[in-house]
Amino acid sequence: MKVPRKLVLTALPGIPLIEEGDDLAEIIYDASQACDVAFEDGDVLVLAQKIVSKAEGRLVNLTTINPSDKAKSLAEYLDKRPELVELILSESAEVLRTRPGTIIVQHKNGYVCANAGIDHSNVKGPWGDDSDWVLLLPENSDKSAARIRLGLEELTGRKLAVMIIDSHGRAWRNGVVGISIGMSGMPGLVDMRGSEDMNAYKLRVTTIAAADELAAGASLLMGQANEGVPVVHVRGFPYPLREGSVAELIRDKEKDMFR
Repeated sequence: MKVPRKLVLTALPGIPLIEEGDDLAEIIYDASQACDVAFEDGDVLVLAQKIVSKAEGRLVNLTTINPSDKAKSLAEYLDKRPELVELILSESAEVLRTRPGTIIVQHKNGYVCANAGIDHSNVKGPWGDDSDWVLLLPENSDKSAARIRLGLEELTGRKLAVMIIDSHGRAWRNGVVGISIGMSGMPGLVDMRGSEDMNAYKLRVTTIAAADELAAGASLLMGQANEGVPVVHVRGFPYPLREGSVAELIRDKEKDMFR
């Protein structure tokens, strides 16, 4: 008899509001213990980008930013604050598309997104008006994931994987979805080329964005508003764990038909 395949995602309750300098590995471990979620080899921890950025001190107050002439000119066209546009430009490798209200860029870490991933939602500053505060993406999400993974493996004695996700739009489709922006200990892509389907047809081009598939599932539990569950524990990830990087998921510019 075949054993049923299972993928179990559990949102960990009890994660406090994160502040700069917080030890995320310790906080996640404590939350898992409080709700009796035990770790096993091969488990994956999926983290919302916001808690990683907050722990790493990526909060910026827009009143401290001095916008350039380029940012001021672009801000007028976009109908955005010049200080925000200056931050977007500083976090970007290239501006790809603009229209009033929207700016699409290639982030300096490679992924294509709106506003360089800079976010106002669920952001509260330590002083001044909260509307002046924004949150940047981590400097290097792969390194952030590796650091958190190391801490969790030391605390649990288990071989784990960690992924950091964010909500991005997609070409061809409306709406946002959770995608991976950093990982450690798991694949970004799973190459199925050379495998056979049920009719013995040999696959020629199929590569699975396994990290993004898992990110989307975890994002369903995390929500997009005031749910307050930024960490999801995953058991049953159906592919072998290995060292991976978000770079696997980023299409080369030369192969990108939309640039």
